[in-house]
Amino acid sequence: MRWDSILNWYTLKGSYLNLRNAVILIIAVILLSIVGFMSIEGYTLKEAIYMTAITISTVGYTEVRPLSEYGQIFTSLIIFLNVGVVAYTLSTFTSLVVEGQLFEKFHLRTIDKEIRKMKNHIIVCGYGRYGREIVEHLISQKIPFIIIDRSPEVIEEIQKSQEKILYVHDDATHDEALEKSRIKNAKALISTFPDDADNLFTVLSARQMNPDIQIISAATGEKTEKKLKMAGADHVIMADRLGGFYMATIISKPYAVEFFSHISREKKSNALFEQINYSDLPDSLRGKSIKELEIREKTGSTIIGFKTAEDEFIINPDPNMILGQECSFIALGNEEQLNTLKRYFIIE
Repeated sequence: MRWDSILNWYTLKGSYLNLRNAVILIIAVILLSIVGFMSIEGYTLKEAIYMTAITISTVGYTEVRPLSEYGQIFTSLIIFLNVGVVAYTLSTFTSLVVEGQLFEKFHLRTIDKEIRKMKNHIIVCGYGRYGREIVEHLISQKIPFIIIDRSPEVIEEIQKSQEKILYVHDDATHDEALEKSRIKNAKALISTFPDDADNLFTVLSARQMNPDIQIISAATGEKTEKKLKMAGADHVIMADRLGGFYMATIISKPYAVEFFSHISREKKSNALFEQINYSDLPDSLRGKSIKELEIREKTGSTIIGFKTAEDEFIINPDPNMILGQECSFIALGNEEQLNTLKRYFIIE
């Protein structure tokens, strides 16, 4: 056996220097001492506990009564054994503090506790380029979310973030990772991996584990887009297709593209969108047309789109159009106007 492998024993994390084992050893020594004093010296439980306390703590108080020869040998063994256990415990605790494991355990326990409380949250699979953009949007909109990523470097970056970000360090293609992120209580899942295979496995697992969850996935090819939808994705986004469309359109309609680019940058633009569902309307406003709702007059925001129950979109809907069940309005306005809109419809 090589010496470097022996010396490496002291740097193993959680294998030998384990705080839990140290606590078990301390309890074992205490119980052994109590049982030994009661058996060898015939002490009562109270006397045995007292003798154990002064022996292990080495304070040197007077014994209950003089020890027999066997009692002296037993006491000596307990003292030597206790010295070893104390040294082991101090080494374990020092190792945990120096290596940061103790604080890491407290951190992970806090994260796990917060994740267990999550409901109606968004699961973001992958914290790459697209994942970061999504997280920035969710933070700005104060939407609860959990990140799943398998990269240690990415997890370290998340841990150093100034934002309070909940995460699961695991592979999103594994069912265990989705379970840890409470997928059964989640509202939506967004898979942003650059590898279509990872997206496909993630979507397939997510749909099986939660048939009602909304799933959005990235894709790089048209063939994969079809497979993702067959696997259970509600929406498939192809960034290359969107980028090509924007670049082609900017030639003939530069100001229109610039306008949409402006309003899509939430940090630089004061123009935002809000979705109004039929379920958001209080009973007093249901069955009324856009004109009768007086959204423009009461909130300052403007209705720019309408989604029918058949998933058809109508741009600039007629003022007499009524929001029915399974239908939605899309409103445009600044932050103040949309906040007024939410209060008007009592949208959480």
